[in-house]
Amino acid sequence: MIRLYDYVLSADCYPVRLLLDFLRLEYERVGVDVYPGREHETEAFRRIHPLRRLPVLNDAGFIVRNTNAILVYLASAYDASGHWYPRADTRRLAETTMWLEFAHDLASTVGAARCHEMFGVDTDFERARSQGHALLHVLDEHLWLAARRGEPWLCEGQQPSIADLACFAQAALCEDGGLSRAAYPAVRRWMDRLRYLPGFQAMPGILAPPLPDIR
Repeated sequence: MIRLYDYVLSADCYPVRLLLDFLRLEYERVGVDVYPGREHETEAFRRIHPLRRLPVLNDAGFIVRNTNAILVYLASAYDASGHWYPRADTRRLAETTMWLEFAHDLASTVGAARCHEMFGVDTDFERARSQGHALLHVLDEHLWLAARRGEPWLCEGQQPSIADLACFAQAALCEDGGLSRAAYPAVRRWMDRLRYLPGFQAMPGILAPPLPDIR
């Protein structure tokens, strides 16, 4: 059985839950109360992750820590289609890896601004917001150009990858940190495409799409 140590409001944990749901994998969710409970700082949790960070995945005793590593593991182990982590396509694999790194940059800027506003985490808020907007501009421009080529996702081709999930979580929650998405129409369209994928699950701050009007 797969066990996920998870905080429901975490933008780092959410991509893992998304992938688990898209892959239709059964798993046990172990909630860790980060704010206000600070359960990730306990000695019991330190034995699970020495750096006391979420998410952590336990797959039948095999421990995987941190968002990108978990996404790579799950997609490699359980995605028979190979499109979530395209190991057989070296070009698309390189693109996926680059955008996973970009997601990390979003987390340290857009995500840091959100944690400051929502949880009182000490950070240089104005710098985080300024750099976050710069990254959202890069993301928007890339998605706009990709759409012009008929490619709806971050990497070339017609299928999303784990990089889309990692970047989506940070971009979709950016307004919690005071970063408006009004100036990024390509980002908004990309987010809507992902929200309408079969198996999409919402989280607090990210709504599921409305049901189609069948009248």
